[in-house]
Amino acid sequence: MTDNDENHLIAERRAKLQKLRERGVAFPNDFRRTALAGRLLEEHADASAEVLEGARLKVAVAGRMRAKRIMGKASFINLEDVSGTIQVFLQQATLGEVYEDFRTWDVGDIVAAEGSLFRTRTGELSVRAAGLRLLTKSLRPLPDKWHGVADTELRYRQRYVDLIVNEHSRKVFATRSKIVRQLREMLDARDFLEVETPMLQAIPGGAAARPFKTHHNALDLDMYLRIAPELYLKRLTVGGLERVYEINRNFRNEGVSTQHNPEFTMLELYQAYGDYHDIMQIVEDMFQGIADKLHGSRLIDYQGREYNLSRPFARLTIEQILCASIVDLDGARLRDVAYLRGVCDQMKVPFKSGDGAGKLQIELFERSGEATLIQPTFAYAYPAEVSPLSRSNDADPFLTDRFELFIGGREYANGFSELNDAEDQARRFRQQVERKDAGDEEAMYYDADYIRALEYGMPPAGGLGVGIDRLVMFFTNSASIRDVLLFPHLRPET
Repeated sequence: MTDNDENHLIAERRAKLQKLRERGVAFPNDFRRTALAGRLLEEHADASAEVLEGARLKVAVAGRMRAKRIMGKASFINLEDVSGTIQVFLQQATLGEVYEDFRTWDVGDIVAAEGSLFRTRTGELSVRAAGLRLLTKSLRPLPDKWHGVADTELRYRQRYVDLIVNEHSRKVFATRSKIVRQLREMLDARDFLEVETPMLQAIPGGAAARPFKTHHNALDLDMYLRIAPELYLKRLTVGGLERVYEINRNFRNEGVSTQHNPEFTMLELYQAYGDYHDIMQIVEDMFQGIADKLHGSRLIDYQGREYNLSRPFARLTIEQILCASIVDLDGARLRDVAYLRGVCDQMKVPFKSGDGAGKLQIELFERSGEATLIQPTFAYAYPAEVSPLSRSNDADPFLTDRFELFIGGREYANGFSELNDAEDQARRFRQQVERKDAGDEEAMYYDADYIRALEYGMPPAGGLGVGIDRLVMFFTNSASIRDVLLFPHLRPET
């Protein structure tokens, strides 16, 4: 359909709406439906034509007219609501003048019908209309085709149209809701308390990321959209809320890709008197439970590859992964800064002059190690240099008791035993400030109030962050994060 054709159709529809306005019947809101299409089809799936005729069950349905077939003095339309689509049979002899009005209505209009259930000669459950009303006049025609690469950006920009015509999209977002609901049910059953923490923060903390900055006029105070709720949630564990979680938005002023959006949804939780081993078990239970609930199987197909969630997830240290993924790497020199710089140069991995051995390890891991972690794998024992909020390992202070879950080379969760030593945390914050002063925009700020909270005493704890969007991508076989966000961020239309 060309732009001229569409503009002509829109003009025709506006003219029809004007006539409705003149008659005083545009956009009524006094109709109340009594039944949903999908439920009617389900509840009466086995009812014979004779049973339906005898019952004379009266129903009132409403939805978008998706198809219209006029056959002289009788017609059929398909009405689609949130639950499905049902056919409605119309007769001029029954509807009178309304039938003549109906002939001018368009596919895409919102229509209501009252009548009784019956089966057509072909056996299709339908509504025989005794009354018919136009509730909303659609001014724009629905697209003839909405699938394919050429329409991808339009689907994201005009999600409302995508949802109208694309059943798969509706199912993805229904599945997203189910996943979030199941996470809540799982955590509530384990005595976690759902809480809400500030979105606007004077000091952004809890992650290494560049924040969005804004200004509060009344307080004359620069503030930031949160990059993570972590430091506030851990303040709550100090206050005695021993198991807390939050499912909410984070904001990071970073690039946009198939895996990243400036605002995204995270599950973050903290469990007092637990460590990163306990948190790994929660993650494993979480993924397996979702697979069981949604698919009835722990074999999940994602983008053409099968992933097995039924076995205990593999557990490998960062250094083990590096040795396995980089040819001829000298495992005995993995903490030698000069040696690691040479490896980075050889592999053309960029680094900064102030990067220590831990940071260099992670640069190499992100370049070569992550892609090798195909089946569910916990990569753990992260260097302390890149884990400023994680508890140091008792046997090896170079490392922390931290893990990330990888599936298909992609990170899905980050967790660790929490650092609850106020003096150690203060020292690490100071190191982060030094990095920020040296030009690292993602380094953390010094949060004096959080240090004060730790000085009151925080119980030993384990914490976790899970990206909900990536989780939904995995369980809905969606290739891009934009497929699981109702309104992803895009460049402005030109």
